[in-house]
Amino acid sequence: MAAKFTGTGVAVVTPFHIYGTIEFTSLEKIIEYVINGGVDYILVLGITSEAAALSKDEKNAITNFFIETVNKRVPVMLGVGGNNTQEVINNIKSLSFEDIDAILSVTPYYNKPQQKGIYYHYKTIAGASPAPVFLHNVPSRTSVNISAETTLRLAEDVRNIVGIKECSGDLVQIMEIIKNKPKDFLVISGHDALTLPLLSIGADGVISVIANAFPAELSEMVNLGLKGQFNKAREKHFKLLEIINTLFEDGNPSGIKAALDILGLCKNNLRLPLVKVNKAVYNKLSTLIEEFSGLVAKK
Repeated sequence: MAAKFTGTGVAVVTPFHIYGTIEFTSLEKIIEYVINGGVDYILVLGITSEAAALSKDEKNAITNFFIETVNKRVPVMLGVGGNNTQEVINNIKSLSFEDIDAILSVTPYYNKPQQKGIYYHYKTIAGASPAPVFLHNVPSRTSVNISAETTLRLAEDVRNIVGIKECSGDLVQIMEIIKNKPKDFLVISGHDALTLPLLSIGADGVISVIANAFPAELSEMVNLGLKGQFNKAREKHFKLLEIINTLFEDGNPSGIKAALDILGLCKNNLRLPLVKVNKAVYNKLSTLIEEFSGLVAKK
């Protein structure tokens, strides 16, 4: 498991036609682009995919399309989460796990459960899953944080829970997890901008947004960090940092959709309630990407 999910994962977007249906031609283009760019694995139906705005049939179609297109070239992690524990279990039981290597399950949102509820939610899901389970802690979206204590308790108690995508931004909390976790429990950055600092204290990689647009450059930075070559990694990190920050100025995945439109990888279409980034952010991204691409081309 550590070998499969160490390094760079990418939370792939869902391209849409202007009239709202899924644009599978561009989705295939992005899948090929990120695999050829050297990412280590792919996350299907993460938050960046606009999964919350997809129907069950659409999610099934996207999952099947990824499995067929990836064709075992890299591991596939599938987002399966929600705030109804039994419904998450029902979704897991409806899946074929032949080509799904792990699931990523977001913390229950809206309900605002206590830590005890979070613990039993994940323990119950893990007991129903034939694939390894990664926790997804993203309190900026769910309004609830998985404490370090709860994370470590799950890591120790539940064999099928093998890692966490940590998006809290709380470096002290993440350090506590890394310091005290079981040896094979993976800690994965959920923030592109914090990936290098987290690698320096023992994190195992990232599930990235910017890797949709710059898979080779982000993967190179992560690989350097994992090897302890932090001077070189820091150089790569700072070249990407302003683009990373701009991607999130007007929301995710609105920012990365704009970047992919600028790069010609998919159209800048989103589903309500999400909308396109404002014109100022789009123009700023266009300038930054042009400058960055020019630097890459000169190498």
